[in-house]
Amino acid sequence: MRLPLPLVLLLLLPPCALSSQPPRRSYSTHDYYVLEHLPLGDASLDECVSRLGLEVIEQVGELQNHWLVRRSKPSPELFARTTADPILELLQSFRQQANAGSIHARFEDARLPRRVSSSIKYLEPQALRQRVKRAPPPVHPGNEEVKSNAREVASRLGIQDPTFTKQWHLVNDEYPEHMMNVSGLWEEGITGRGIISALVDDGLDYNSDDLAANFYAEGSYDFNDHEDLPTPKLFDDHHGTRCAGQIGAVKNDVCGIGIAYDSQVAGIRILSGPISDVDEAASLNYGYHNTSIYSCSWGPADDGRSMEAPGYLIQKAVVNGIQNGRGGKGSVYVFASGNGAQHDDQCNFDGYTNSIYSITVAAVDFKGLHPYYSEACAANMVVAYSSGSGNNIVTTDVGKNKCATTHGGTSAAAPNAVGVFALALSVRPELSWRDLQHLCVRTAEMINPDDPDWETTAAGRPFSYKYGFGRLDGYSYVKAAQAWELVKPQAWIEIQPIQIENGTMDILGTMSGGAPITAQGVKNTVTITQDMLVQNNFEKLEHITVKVWISHTRRGDVEVELVSPNSIKSVLAARRRYDSANTGFPGWRFMTVKHWDENPVGDWTIQVNDQGSEGEFGNFLGWSMTLWGSTVDASKAKLYEVPVLETLLPSPQEETVITTSSLALTTATKSFPKPTSHLPTDHGSIEGEATMPAFTNKPGTATPTAQDDAAAPTESIPSESSTPTPDEGWFPDMANLVSSQKWVFGAIGAVIVFGLSAGIFFWRRAVNRRRRAQYSTLSRGDDVPMSSIARNGGVSGQGTKELYDAFGEVSDDDDDVDEETGLTGGRPQDRSPGGLGFHSGFLDDDDPESARATQATYRDEPEDVDHLRSHSTLPSRIPSPSSSGSGDGSWEHASQQLR
Repeated sequence: MRLPLPLVLLLLLPPCALSSQPPRRSYSTHDYYVLEHLPLGDASLDECVSRLGLEVIEQVGELQNHWLVRRSKPSPELFARTTADPILELLQSFRQQANAGSIHARFEDARLPRRVSSSIKYLEPQALRQRVKRAPPPVHPGNEEVKSNAREVASRLGIQDPTFTKQWHLVNDEYPEHMMNVSGLWEEGITGRGIISALVDDGLDYNSDDLAANFYAEGSYDFNDHEDLPTPKLFDDHHGTRCAGQIGAVKNDVCGIGIAYDSQVAGIRILSGPISDVDEAASLNYGYHNTSIYSCSWGPADDGRSMEAPGYLIQKAVVNGIQNGRGGKGSVYVFASGNGAQHDDQCNFDGYTNSIYSITVAAVDFKGLHPYYSEACAANMVVAYSSGSGNNIVTTDVGKNKCATTHGGTSAAAPNAVGVFALALSVRPELSWRDLQHLCVRTAEMINPDDPDWETTAAGRPFSYKYGFGRLDGYSYVKAAQAWELVKPQAWIEIQPIQIENGTMDILGTMSGGAPITAQGVKNTVTITQDMLVQNNFEKLEHITVKVWISHTRRGDVEVELVSPNSIKSVLAARRRYDSANTGFPGWRFMTVKHWDENPVGDWTIQVNDQGSEGEFGNFLGWSMTLWGSTVDASKAKLYEVPVLETLLPSPQEETVITTSSLALTTATKSFPKPTSHLPTDHGSIEGEATMPAFTNKPGTATPTAQDDAAAPTESIPSESSTPTPDEGWFPDMANLVSSQKWVFGAIGAVIVFGLSAGIFFWRRAVNRRRRAQYSTLSRGDDVPMSSIARNGGVSGQGTKELYDAFGEVSDDDDDVDEETGLTGGRPQDRSPGGLGFHSGFLDDDDPESARATQATYRDEPEDVDHLRSHSTLPSRIPSPSSSGSGDGSWEHASQQLR
């Protein structure tokens, strides 16, 4: 009998590929890993998985040969006896046996260790993490007058959207030079048709009358609850819908209009709960053959203390996107720069915004001024319009015909840029991801020319750490795109790590050696020659990435600068007052676009300084630099591969199979704050500025200013010595406290006084009790019969009045229990037996609803909270512990191992 061809192909597929709907994750019952299999190895995927005691679940998104695997969790008793991962230990044992050539007798196949270890390139345990949105809290601006010019545009184009005249970022009548400038493109019929933008966010209301017609369901997915549609479920799941409205709100009679109102928008939901690297990687490649742009308005906490970059798996997904997305033209990733400028935060401490693959967008406000929340750094490429100087962004909200009038932050700047990019791709779909970046550099327009932050690059362009190359002008950008000559493929020159005074960092992250950072700083120089350019097929410079190894007792005191052969200086890291982490920079990568089109031949010098704070010190161990640009000969272009291990100093000489559990900095399980934990409520009303350079911190300016106090009225200003960071755990500065003699003796004295007082109190109470035991309190008169007196000295039927027990009050601790989940308050470790800061059954197969009750509260309230609550599956959620002002970082592991 001949079988149909489709059935034959189906039978040939591996079992893991037969399921069209991936199973939900159950981190409470299983341990998950990502395994990268080498097809040319000696062992098949099935053999590798079975030998390690794992089962294959599915392919990791669009990453070929990367598989999500799992095993059932061991019993708590077994886990309590060891902290090592048995799967990683087993793989390590195979590697050691293969390298040593020794074969244990228990293995049936003498070549088993070599076969398995040669077929596994990478194995990483998965842990849930929380990503956070980059939008300030809501501000309700006053009523604004209707602008006549906006009405004229609406009349000419037939726009009937009722809030269009309030969308000043589209038509700004009061300051007409400050708007996205796209209405002229609409008049030419350029409206974004055929382009799909995905909002990687907290969901998208596809039932909204403003978005339904442009919703792209095939490119949408909910990675929080593993469902097909990105339904906003939590009461604060409106961020993605608002951003989507800026891009693709249709031209109708509801709310306003999107910049690319004929383009399509997809929703990829990841921000409504903890998410593992495997799902985040898949989200950044989801639908990447058809989706053109991924709009990402999220990142680490903007508190001036956090520093985190995407892991190996997520880096691979992004590189996969730019190499294979859109048929090889590359996915376009747009990231909001961050809202932590008032806390000295900088976008070069965020591994997403300082990626060469991201277009990083900062904000300018209604008047074209720099809003005090918008972060500065050398990785900023352009600015787009957002809240400030009395105005917010008006857009779509969750609900059938609901509008938002309080949107803002760099969260809103990024989708405004995405709308412009969608217009450009609609007229030139063949533009690559690098073409779009080149167009940003060349068409961005300088604003506030008297701002002292502007400098002139070696290529003759103005650049600012606050504004990048300038404001994004939609009309100029799209017109330039229509005539743009496509750039050649990418080339790069990688300088191997340079050790300074025997500086080293091993696989465990232990740093040693290096040159002490003195008051004069430490400098080191590397030379780029013309021969190096020729050997690497390198023609023109674009990005530069610099990796540093620096140990320091207070990371926020460190400053890093790169100076080019043409004396152009890039500030890679400026002082951060609130960053007291003692983990330094263990192979951290900075990025700068300030040297775009500069001739790279000559001496490049790095200088590392610190603030010379008393008792703080550090060493500069080493650094490396990579130049990224275009090829001379396109036919000789090669594809970049993400190295498995790149943080060691010196760099390993041969490829090594690694397990990230031995490399990652582990932290206590925590819930994570929304960005509102660190942002003021006046982002739309405070006047911007155009008179200050981005980095003004000097030694002796550690005390927070009055503006800082006003900017965060509900948040205690962190001190220089007691600010916890993602790297430090719950009591990071106990050592600093103990080192202060005044505190030590004061604390000891207080304990002694309290102990003596308590001892005297209880001694006196015991004496009184013994005395009362010998006497009875009699009624009035002398005729009380002796028989009424008990033998123990008490009065029958009448006891003496006891002394009031001042220490006998019932504790409040037992009452501090969440009514919905039954979890107690306090530190997240105390909230459940597994040490989790959220419900231990999060994302369980059989109880997805319980997981939704556990997310951190995001206070960017919509206008109609009751309406949104009616769409939510749960009435409330556990508040983030960091909302109390602890200021813990937001990108730490949400769980080291869920039990």
